[in-house]
Amino acid sequence: MKVKMKILVTAGLSMLLSTNIAIAQSSGMADDNKMKDNPKMKMMTDIKNWPDASKLAAAEITEKYGMPDEATEHMLVWYNNGPWKRTVIYNMETKHIFPVDHADVMEQFIDYNVPEDKYDELAMYDGSVTVRRTDGEMSAKCDKEGANFLAINLANDVATGKKNVEEARAFYAKTIKEFALENKMAPYLKEFQFKVDKKGTEDADKRAFSTEENEKITAAMKKKNMEMMEKMKMEMEKMKAEMDNK
Repeated sequence: MKVKMKILVTAGLSMLLSTNIAIAQSSGMADDNKMKDNPKMKMMTDIKNWPDASKLAAAEITEKYGMPDEATEHMLVWYNNGPWKRTVIYNMETKHIFPVDHADVMEQFIDYNVPEDKYDELAMYDGSVTVRRTDGEMSAKCDKEGANFLAINLANDVATGKKNVEEARAFYAKTIKEFALENKMAPYLKEFQFKVDKKGTEDADKRAFSTEENEKITAAMKKKNMEMMEKMKMEMEKMKAEMDNK
């Protein structure tokens, strides 16, 4: 069974413009009952009550990368889709007014190691760009993939010193405005303008204690975890016995 999802984008990013989705079914398709039984179809129909921005994002990413790898009541997840480490579309909108009013619904991740002295600048540049130091990840959250490319490309410029905060924000606003009003598709909207690392970006930080103290503390924590697991096991066995006796 094949369902071709077409996105008719009247003038670009949906945070600025009106976007319509048309779902066209190929000829010779099975009846409606079989469609409903198809888990992939169900994965998509389950989002019918999601916000429009989330549904638009889901249609865009599904059209480009295929069906999600995971789907829950609250999110759709793709792993290693194109240049992204993962893509997550949420059923909840987060209001964001930079550079103009829109809803953040789609978060996309890459591996990236940010210099420690650049964290504050990145926070001032764009609140929808998030850095996960321990995991070695950077993400951007917007409503369109192009906007996430733009956000992370500029975050890289800030992290590498190519642009300061004010320059990055001005470039972001100018790029979106030109796209909306002049249909100008800047390279920063299309793809990454730098080489993205695929591994080795994690940062395990530094230990706070000596080797001897570290071993002592980790052993104590391991013991506590084992005791907790044993307690949980006993409680589950007790619950099972009570249910069996009913």
